[in-house]
Amino acid sequence: MDASATAALRRLLDLLADNAPVEEFGEPAARLRAAGAPAADVAEVEAATLTALRLHARLAQHRRREAQLTALFETSGDLAASRDLDTVLHAIVRRARHLLGTDTAYLTLEDAERGDTFMRVTDGSVSPLFQRLRLAYGDGLGGLVAAQAAPYASADYLGDDRFAHTSGIDAGVADEGLVAILGVPLLLGERVIGVLFAADRAPRTFSADEVALLASLAAHAAVAIDGTALLDETRAALAERNRAHAGLRATNAAIRRAEAAHDRFTDLVLRGADLADVVGDVGQVLDGGITVTDAGGRVLARVGPPPRGPVEEAVRRSRAQRRAIAQDGTWVCALMAGPEPLGGLLLTGRPDLDDADRRLFERAGVVTALLLLLRRSAAEAEDRVRGELVGDLVAAAGRDPDALADRARRLGVDLGAEHCLLLALAGQAPRRRLAEQARRAAADAGGISGEDRDNVVLLVPGSDPSAAAARVRAALARRVEGEVTVAGAGPVRGAAAVPGAHAEAERCLRAMAALGMGGRGAAVGDLGFAGMLLGEGGDPAAYVRRTIGPVLDYDERRGTALRRTLEAYFAAGRGLARTAERLHVHANTVAQRLDRVGDLLGPSWREPAAELEVRLALRLHALRD
Repeated sequence: MDASATAALRRLLDLLADNAPVEEFGEPAARLRAAGAPAADVAEVEAATLTALRLHARLAQHRRREAQLTALFETSGDLAASRDLDTVLHAIVRRARHLLGTDTAYLTLEDAERGDTFMRVTDGSVSPLFQRLRLAYGDGLGGLVAAQAAPYASADYLGDDRFAHTSGIDAGVADEGLVAILGVPLLLGERVIGVLFAADRAPRTFSADEVALLASLAAHAAVAIDGTALLDETRAALAERNRAHAGLRATNAAIRRAEAAHDRFTDLVLRGADLADVVGDVGQVLDGGITVTDAGGRVLARVGPPPRGPVEEAVRRSRAQRRAIAQDGTWVCALMAGPEPLGGLLLTGRPDLDDADRRLFERAGVVTALLLLLRRSAAEAEDRVRGELVGDLVAAAGRDPDALADRARRLGVDLGAEHCLLLALAGQAPRRRLAEQARRAAADAGGISGEDRDNVVLLVPGSDPSAAAARVRAALARRVEGEVTVAGAGPVRGAAAVPGAHAEAERCLRAMAALGMGGRGAAVGDLGFAGMLLGEGGDPAAYVRRTIGPVLDYDERRGTALRRTLEAYFAAGRGLARTAERLHVHANTVAQRLDRVGDLLGPSWREPAAELEVRLALRLHALRD
């Protein structure tokens, strides 16, 4: 770069230092070009010229902002030095007109009694009509600013259809000759107490900086109004704000405590803690007893004292109101998964809860519901696996006993031990609820459960299918609150024996329906001669023992003839005299023997169905002898 180019660059620096007019910045490059300087030097100087112009603009902007800040500082000084509201407001409006370079500036204030705004201060106005204007909220540009609490500007107000024009406002604006108008709200908190305007008598677009500057002046005006005209109210408001601030601090502390507790509970769930751990933590945080129940009211976990009396109705009310409620000194929070009830969270020992602790209790309910959902999801996944195993066990084809036994061992079931196979059928209760409760009953007994067509299958440890069927039926009927029929078969060992037991249980279930034994729990051995016929490998001797065994044992111990008396009684058509003739004894002796039979077999042995069983057992016993 030659000396002339260097001189041109220095000239640009001088122009910047002297704050020269923009037009002069193109002179160094023009002279260099006219002198025939190399094109590269000319380009370098032109690039420097653009940079200098940007710096010039930036400096001008800084000077404008400096002037604006100076005006704001001066306005602040006015506020500190004077308590005369008119003096301060006139100074603010005058500075607004000066800084924005507009033809006029003015300020309107609210009139609480009339419900509108009126012209309070003007600067540069020449129209008495304009100076007496009143603006309803929502009317005109100023009314919209007051109604919306937001700045609005128009480059041509009378032609701008964004605003609700009224004849009175338009007449005043036209009389003043205003075209471009900018208005910003005077805010005390969220309340609009007035509007500060800057307006020109020619079209103009207001920049964002100008809007911000006018808003700053409006804030000063709001402070002046509040500090001068409403000093007593301000002091009262300040005291109230201090009280509110203290309450806010207390609320924030409670919120932080609730968030810390929520994080603590959530961390327990994510770490795989069980329900007892979460209940213990909730009890510590809330300093009370905690009980968790399922949707049926069954207690799942508890720490501390239990609630007094039933709480089912309180759980229903909490579910309907979607909040924790108090009942008889116990706080109750329904546990929900969307619209689905999961149970209840109960707090005892804290009859009075403040809002913070109540919200914390409700948060604990959310976390507990999450844990129940996770537990249910895991249980459903395991139930599916157990159900699939049960389905494969009862299948008659395509079975691998060793593989089935291995799968059962992974679920904690030893098929090498004795098991009873049970089929459950519900009356009016939904099958899904029966299957769910059957899974619980099987798990409680250390077995597995699944579904097979219309029935629910249970495989539980045990050697007495009759007792197992009765026990499971009672548990299921109580849980589903309806009639349940359970048929049992077995005991069986190993996977290979399960299909046969399943078929026997199906026959038993059908026979129970045919014999009117619905709502009971039984095995084929409980069905009398029908069970002997339906059972896999029926045992007549066992049937005889079940039916008349007490009579045979009595005869053997005492040397009596009760069996012979029964045979003669049935052969004689159940007549006492004819029976006595056959046995060569007195009729009273026959009656006494039959009473003894009633003591041994039960008073219902003379009923037709029981009599048929007794006569068949006597015949089978005679055949065996």
